[in-house]
Amino acid sequence: MKKYFPIVVVLCLLGIAGYVVVSKKKHASDGKKKVSILGAFEKQKNCARPPQFLTKMHIPRPVMIDLSQKHFTGIALLYGKTFDKVLHPKQWEQYAHFSTYTLDAQGNIYLIPTPFISIYPTTFNLQKNLYKLDTKTGKLSIFMHFDDVLPTPSNPYGLNAIAYDCDDGTLWVAAIDESDYSSQKGVIYHIDPRTKEILQKVDGVDVLSMAMIKSEKGKFLLVGSARDNALYAYKIQKRKLAHFSKKLLALPSVNEHIRKIKIKNKNRLELQSIPFSYTLIAQTAKKDRIFYEVVWLSQTNSFKIMTKK
Repeated sequence: MKKYFPIVVVLCLLGIAGYVVVSKKKHASDGKKKVSILGAFEKQKNCARPPQFLTKMHIPRPVMIDLSQKHFTGIALLYGKTFDKVLHPKQWEQYAHFSTYTLDAQGNIYLIPTPFISIYPTTFNLQKNLYKLDTKTGKLSIFMHFDDVLPTPSNPYGLNAIAYDCDDGTLWVAAIDESDYSSQKGVIYHIDPRTKEILQKVDGVDVLSMAMIKSEKGKFLLVGSARDNALYAYKIQKRKLAHFSKKLLALPSVNEHIRKIKIKNKNRLELQSIPFSYTLIAQTAKKDRIFYEVVWLSQTNSFKIMTKK
């Protein structure tokens, strides 16, 4: 039996070595596989409702919210068969210009400010506020003021993006006031609009656009970056935003930044891009916009980008 012992030991060692080699190859192969943080998703039913004051004023649906600044300062509501009729009280002009908005389940409209074309003495203070168009009264007012948002001539932007969470009725709001070409110092705020309490604050994120999405892997905040040409996903668990993100895709040009994110239907997004450089530009210029249709492919766990216009 002793004369066979060295042979048995050698065979055992060869078996162990073979197992290690196979295991390493398997792990290397697994590492090369694309792992999607997002997964398949469906378009969710929107809980947002139109403002209640429209019914009192006998204004028929549909109604289009106009923030283009082409003909009206602030916000205007367009209605009629060809949207040729306009609701635009003078009171809606007092806070100058807005860039984006979100509607809640009661019909309140929350609005994000934007500097536009020129800087005036009041510009910087206007960028520190979140605004609300009340669903019952139709009155536009400052909803929340952020003392820690500090726009400057070198970066006149303050609050910059917003999304509404239908599950718990909270708001996600972002600001990029302290960022510049070399440093990313943006902030994401999670707000309870019922109490105006800031539930969470995530630092070091420069956000240009936001959207809520639910997929087979959970709930996420989609973020179009003001820093680069990419779309990111932050997972939300127990009403908390993860402090790290997953890059989902990058647009073809490094000069493009995602200004709007729309969940079109199953596994499809529509992205609208603009140039952005932390300096004053006319973000509403139509010629600078490019639209992309983005499709999630389950076979590769990745997105395919298709240009629309």
